[in-house]
Amino acid sequence: MKKQYWMALMAGALVSAGCGTDPLEESRAKPVMERYAALVNENYTDMVTKARELRTAVEAFVADPTEAKLTAARTAWLAARPAYGQSEAFRFYGGPIDDEETGPEGRINSWPLDESYIDSVVGSPEAGIINATTQFPTITEDVLASANERDGETNIATGYHAIEFLLWGQDQSVTGPGNRPATDFVDGGTAPNAARRREYLKLVTDLLVKDLESVQTQWTPGADNYGKKFTALTPKEAVQRMLTGMGALSGAELSGERMRVAYDNKDQEDEHSCFSDNTLADLHANALGIQNVYLGRYGDKDGAGLDELVAKVDPELDTKMKQQLQASLDAIQAIPGPFDQAILGADNSPGRQKVKAAIAALQAQTETLVDVATALGIELNLE
Repeated sequence: MKKQYWMALMAGALVSAGCGTDPLEESRAKPVMERYAALVNENYTDMVTKARELRTAVEAFVADPTEAKLTAARTAWLAARPAYGQSEAFRFYGGPIDDEETGPEGRINSWPLDESYIDSVVGSPEAGIINATTQFPTITEDVLASANERDGETNIATGYHAIEFLLWGQDQSVTGPGNRPATDFVDGGTAPNAARRREYLKLVTDLLVKDLESVQTQWTPGADNYGKKFTALTPKEAVQRMLTGMGALSGAELSGERMRVAYDNKDQEDEHSCFSDNTLADLHANALGIQNVYLGRYGDKDGAGLDELVAKVDPELDTKMKQQLQASLDAIQAIPGPFDQAILGADNSPGRQKVKAAIAALQAQTETLVDVATALGIELNLE
């Protein structure tokens, strides 16, 4: 999501003074805050581990660009996405991932991506940084970082989706993902500037790992970092940030930017992971991340979550919230793949009906998240 959108959401998320019995009494809220910080660290640790495994697979492919090693690199990219997707519930409140001044999110997961900014595309065989040997005589991490979003928000040069495009190429298939040949990376193979393509792939993967590590470090337990500061916040401020991250991802980002735009435009370029056809898995991971925060859960680790606070003040609302979080996950899973085909056709086609139902489920849970905030004495405006 672009910076101007989440900044607007942050500006609308306000903490109210509240009155009467405090639903966020510190003895109850503190364990939830501490579990949240631990959950974030668990998620980010998994995210970095998977990214390092991706880097290892990319390095093996770059050293010996065979079809088998390209397949292994693609598999590693797919395996790296769920952990990052779940972690996006920790965004949108100015934390380490998207701090206005220092946050690296714009280099990590920006999209939609103009493929021709990076490499050749159908009809433009000399396009992209890789083929612009005069403008970019050398390719370095600094060059790629400075080129990212230069002169346009679709001029994406770094992150997961730049790596995705390099590994799969353009998706020209109705039934499957892109199918770039490994020989595009072989000197004298099927595409010029193979050595620069290999270097680009290696460097952009290295940069991704470094950016993710920088975020993880800010939540490492026992360090003087953002995680320590988070657990020292007042309960209202901490819970407000948690709910802002969940609500912004659920509403404007997931149901809006990532699903509604593609549904309305019926355009493959508007889907999240359009080169690998991994969009449905991305959407599911995002929705799972929201559920994780509410329940205080990541993987097989569980602890105090927002559900415990809500159950104290409104058990029926807690039950409703849990049901809607699961309903949105189920609705996303019900969409037939690939996503770029589900959004096509008439509005009464099965695919579009399933996409519309998932959007509605996410919108409903977003409204309930606002109710949850109100029950906890927090005014959350996610317009």
